[in-house]
Amino acid sequence: MRITVLLPGTLREKAGGESRLAVEVAEPATLGALLDVLAERYPALERRLRDEQAGLRRYVNFYVDGEECRHRGGPGTALREDAEVQIIPSVAGG
Repeated sequence: MRITVLLPGTLREKAGGESRLAVEVAEPATLGALLDVLAERYPALERRLRDEQAGLRRYVNFYVDGEECRHRGGPGTALREDAEVQIIPSVAGG
């Protein structure tokens, strides 16, 4: 199943400079399974997205087809064919 991942500028260097990644995920596809595939391809990106227990990092937001996934099941959020996953780290500072 093909999934598109959209990365902001702050994460692109961890994924070879790409802003869009086309990722093949086995069915049943979930956000966690997608992140497993990304971890294999881009280990540096993995460290920015998940913690040591493979949980979603607290200050990174994951949107599946425009909906924030933490309330839809987090890593267990189901993905459909041609889903679009947008990853947005929180920005802090002043």
